[in-house]
Parts: sequence; C-alpha cells; structure tokens
Amino acid sequence: MFRFQLHFRVAALACGVLLLTFSCNRSNVRPALNVQQENPAVTDEMQQAIWETVKEYPEYTELSFAIIRDGQVSFYGVIREKDSLRSTDNRESVFEIGSLTKVFTAALLADYVTSGSLELNTPLKDLLPYPLHTEEIITLQQLANHSSGIPRLPSNLHLLRVDPSNPYKDYDSGKLKTYLSEKLKLDNPPGTAYAYSNTGTGTLGYALSLRADSSYEILLQQHILSRYGMVNSTTRMDLVKGKLVKGRDAKGKETPNWDLNVLVGAGGLLSTVSDLSRFALAHFDGQQAALQLCMKPTFKINARMEAGLGWHLIHRPDGSTWTWHNGGTGGYTSSMTLNTAKKNGVIILSNVSSFHPKSNQLDQLCFMLLEGLG
Repeated sequence: MFRFQLHFRVAALACGVLLLTFSCNRSNVRPALNVQQENPAVTDEMQQAIWETVKEYPEYTELSFAIIRDGQVSFYGVIREKDSLRSTDNRESVFEIGSLTKVFTAALLADYVTSGSLELNTPLKDLLPYPLHTEEIITLQQLANHSSGIPRLPSNLHLLRVDPSNPYKDYDSGKLKTYLSEKLKLDNPPGTAYAYSNTGTGTLGYALSLRADSSYEILLQQHILSRYGMVNSTTRMDLVKGKLVKGRDAKGKETPNWDLNVLVGAGGLLSTVSDLSRFALAHFDGQQAALQLCMKPTFKINARMEAGLGWHLIHRPDGSTWTWHNGGTGGYTSSMTLNTAKKNGVIILSNVSSFHPKSNQLDQLCFMLLEGLG
C-alpha cells in the first residue's frame, strides 16, 4: 500500500535551522537555486531530534532534508552507520516519494482547469472510453480530494497473490478497465465522505493521460516538472538509476523498487529534495494559479483538517494552516509540509520502508522541524 497515516503530535522544537543555505529567485516560474559551497551548520537541538528519529531505523538508513525558512532553502543529509550519523550531501540523490505523487497528479488536473481545458466538476466518465459500473456521477475534483467513494484499492488487485516486493507491477490498464467497468462498488456516494483512495488518484492520472492521448510521464514533464526545473524527477527509473538511493525493507535489507503501472499517478514518482524544494517555493508564488488552486479547501475532513486537491490542509491552534502530504513504498518513506504564509517548509526523503513499525516518526520529525522554524 501507499502509506497514509495521520499523526498530529506536533511538538515544538526550540531551535533555529542553519544549514547549507542558498538564496532563491521566485520572480521566475523556475526558482533559481544559488547554492553556497560551505559546510552545513546544524544546531545541537536539531541534530538530537534527527538522531532520536533515525536511531529507531536499521543500519544504512539515509535521510535527505530540505529546510525552507522565509523562502531560503537549506539542505542536510545523514546516513546511519555504526550507531552514529554521518553527514552526506544527498540533495541530488533520488528516492521514491510514494503518495507524494498524488500532489503532482492533482497539480496536473489543476493546470488543465486553470487553462480552461477541464473543470473540477467534469465527470470522470467523460474521460474514459468505457462506462463505469455505477450510475453515480464521480467528478475529477472528488478523485483529487478523496471524496469519490472509490475504494482505497481495486477489488481485482489481489495483494496475497502478487510479489510483495513489487505488488503493483502487473496491474495494468486492462485490469483497471475490468475493475471500473465491471466490478466497481463505491464505499460512499460521491462527495459525501472523505476516504483515502489510491485507486481514485491512480484513475485520475490515467484518465488525464487518456484525454491527452499521452503517457502520465510525458504529461507530468510537460505541464509540471519542466516548468519548475525538476530535472531529476521522473516515473522512469532507468533515467535516474545512477542517482537512486537503494530502498530498504523493514529489516534494513535492500528491496526492489516499485512499478506502479497504471496506478502510477497514485505513487510512482521519483524525486530529490532539490527538485521538491523548487516545487515547494513555487507554492509561495501567488502567481502560480494551478498550485494556488490545489491549496484551496475542497472538502472538510474534520475540525482540524480539510482536503485541497492532493494536499491536506492542517489547521493549527495558532490559526495558521499547514499544507501537508506524505508517502511510502516498500523501501521508502517521505514527508513534506509547508507553511505558505511564512514561506517555511520541510521536506524529508528516506529509504525507510513504509512497513517499518516506526516509519510514521518521519511525519512527526517533519512537523517538529517546521514548528521550530517559527
């Protein structure tokens, strides 16, 4: 499964963050990253917070951080070796980002909407060449904010019969068609309840590619990744193998990467903290209409959280709103949280398996570090 766990134990981290700092130019669509070549300086409090998290993970666990404070980005990387942390410059190292991909699928939809090519209330059936096995109208917005009623996983994806180290590789467009046109049973009427769905977002990515008569990879490169200068982000592993950090299972052994096949829009993107920091900075630019649309509330989950398009909007006790998503696969866990009002953010990529019993602590670390930025 793609990891999605909600943990709101956001503790204050009373520390500043002084890392390998560079300035960024947000006047252009592509944020320019002018890196200062110097050793990072990390406060004792921050190092301790990172160590307290990493010590729970196996040997050779690797974490890559982008810390954004008032629009200034800093990088930091660590590898666990022999009960200690070794610093490493891994800003350009590639990790699977799992369900963080959903944010990009939603951004792709938002780009079509802001350009006038689609509407948020466009029915899914209008983009498919076959009928859905339901009379209910499911909109593209409902796929992006998890209110479509489509179950988390398709019923004809039998996880007990697949390779657990790469469970989605054989789930192709034919099987998705069979599911949507012959087997689909909604958990809830569309638009009535929030229910996180890998199937829904994967279907959205696939439907958008059908509409454009193109692949999800090409659409993402043309509409999102190239626009924000994300040169090492792709769904094609062959393009980044030389930069790929090996994923590790819950016991710390190297494990195969995942091929998401037709559900690639739900969790198949690979990226770096350098690329994701560019994407984050673009969210601070009010002129980026598609990204601004993604951060607008579209469904109330509970008193503390709403869904945008892809993003989850956490309402904090101090009145601020954090924009958040995480992700995980068999060999990786990620977390990304932004405070757009202050132009602050934290991005964590790792080769911690989402099946590790304490993988959720990376969300807590992400929240702690953002809290510490003030």
